[in-house]
Amino acid sequence: MFGSKNPDPIAEVEETNLDSSAQSQEKPGETEVFEWHGPVMAKTDSSMTLPWLLADRVSRAAHFTLIEVKNSLGRGWRRVTAEEFAADVMTTARGLVGLGLAPGDSIGIMAHTSYEWTLLDFASWSAGLVVVPIYETSSSEQISWIATNSNLRLVVTETDAMRRLVHSSVPEGQLLDVLALDDSGIVRIKEAGREVAEAAVEERTASLNTDSLATIIYTSGTTGRPKGVELTHGNFTILALNGHEWMPEISNTKDSRLLLFLPLAHVYARFLEVFQISGEGVLGHTPNVKSLLDDLATFRPTCLLAVPRVLEKIYNSADAKASSSKTKSRIFRWAVRVAIDYSQALDTENGPTKTLRSQHLLADRLLYSNLRSLLGGNVKYVISGGGPLGLRLGHFFRGVGLNILEGYGLTECLIASVNTVRLTKIGTIGPPISTLGFRISDEGEIQISGPSVMRGYHNNPEATKDAFTEDGWFRTGDIGSVDFNGYVKITGRAKELIVTAGGKNVAPAVLEDPLRGHPLISQVVVVGDKRPFIAALITLDAEMLPLWLTNHGLPHMDVAQAARHPEVIAALERAVERANSQVSRAESIRKIKVLVTDFTEDNGMLTPSMKVKRPQVLAAFKSEIDEIYGGPAEHRR
Repeated sequence: MFGSKNPDPIAEVEETNLDSSAQSQEKPGETEVFEWHGPVMAKTDSSMTLPWLLADRVSRAAHFTLIEVKNSLGRGWRRVTAEEFAADVMTTARGLVGLGLAPGDSIGIMAHTSYEWTLLDFASWSAGLVVVPIYETSSSEQISWIATNSNLRLVVTETDAMRRLVHSSVPEGQLLDVLALDDSGIVRIKEAGREVAEAAVEERTASLNTDSLATIIYTSGTTGRPKGVELTHGNFTILALNGHEWMPEISNTKDSRLLLFLPLAHVYARFLEVFQISGEGVLGHTPNVKSLLDDLATFRPTCLLAVPRVLEKIYNSADAKASSSKTKSRIFRWAVRVAIDYSQALDTENGPTKTLRSQHLLADRLLYSNLRSLLGGNVKYVISGGGPLGLRLGHFFRGVGLNILEGYGLTECLIASVNTVRLTKIGTIGPPISTLGFRISDEGEIQISGPSVMRGYHNNPEATKDAFTEDGWFRTGDIGSVDFNGYVKITGRAKELIVTAGGKNVAPAVLEDPLRGHPLISQVVVVGDKRPFIAALITLDAEMLPLWLTNHGLPHMDVAQAARHPEVIAALERAVERANSQVSRAESIRKIKVLVTDFTEDNGMLTPSMKVKRPQVLAAFKSEIDEIYGGPAEHRR
């Protein structure tokens, strides 16, 4: 079955980690200067607002399920039709009007992803309000800034504790009220609208157009005070309607099922919420990621929204469990190799060989089907964003049987490029999307224009001016390239480029992203600006550490002990060697420093979307960096 050269396909398989990236098979000579203008595929007009999208869904499929809500008791899901959801939206919108909110007023939502969030979103838009997300992990200082800058009039929180935090953070007299979901917040809103006629809401809805402000999303930001990104109804609706034209398989079929578990406070999940509701499928929510596996099993999504760290965790967990015995480990690593080879072969003219197809079939029975079952057994597409996924991880999951659609976007423009079902190239972030103007400047910066680009930063004309070129293109701050087939790659953030003492420009992400795929590693920050060589700060994954130690025959130890243990250090250095093989010697990591403190939101070193706040890390661990180089940069000769 496997061919005569190797009767035992599992024998003598090399260690296969996803902490290194295979060399890209690009044609030589990627273009450095590129400009592209996508076609508008869906006919739109100024009346097509966010409430219009819901009304359109009702007109097409009033009695079909739109949302499934997890029952508070048990594992079942309650079905909500499009008509029922629209009625719930109207009742809630009447309540918001009854509370005294005027058209254009801002309402804050501070809660985990849930049905109530989506309900408040559409009810607020129907009432002509502007929705301002607040992360449930936000500090008092952050809440105060967002509330003051956006002039919040009402805040709906998830818990009473959050309500008290908001009360203590916002200037007295600014807010009409703060309501908590766990204290009958939605019921109180609806009660306030008993005397409000539906016509009052309908009048407000009718006054909206695609230029009307829909939301202000405060960038989590790796530096400085968060800026409020103003997104209009048209930013969402034009992109959603065109998206259904070039990605109909995702949301425009009745068997489409999307389960949201990423924060709706982030634009990534927020757009997919709108995308699913404007399509044909069903939307679900998971407020607590601790129940995610159970929710995946019972909801059985066809599409998942994920960030690379989630996919890395899935792989690392499977790897760690398989490492409990030599036989399981050999089978796992062979199956990983087969998945990657199979996926890479799909991109060739002849496709997978007969032998590879046979091996893939066996590996599916041994491993792949179990991994797909963890995701509910029904997932067809995984949309990955929020950071680079990596070539090997992309090929692995596609080889397992999941269509990985990696994309790229920012709060300021929603989505800029994405791999579609029909236009996919693993290791890239896909081609530029329809409706978008997309170009690479002479300096290599990605710049965009079009109907999905924000209208500006709230109450910040100087930042808005700085964000756009003289001819009106938005400066993303990301350095990228486009190959001859039109697929985009991101090299890194312009402001994060490291210039060594020898004048070498180094993009940290090229080294950091593959290293984060190692089971032991939680976060990596590459350093070396104005230094003689490149080094890296590494934090350990406390969740994976115990299993890794057991599988490697080592005694239990805490993170502080592991950070000094010779075998742990040796494993990390091997991972660094594999990452270094993909870059030049001048760009390679020469030394590492293992930290005993991980980067988290609580200590201010991670954004809510899990991006490292590099300036904060560099400041907090200045002494450790100086120790690597034998002193501060300015004191070196």
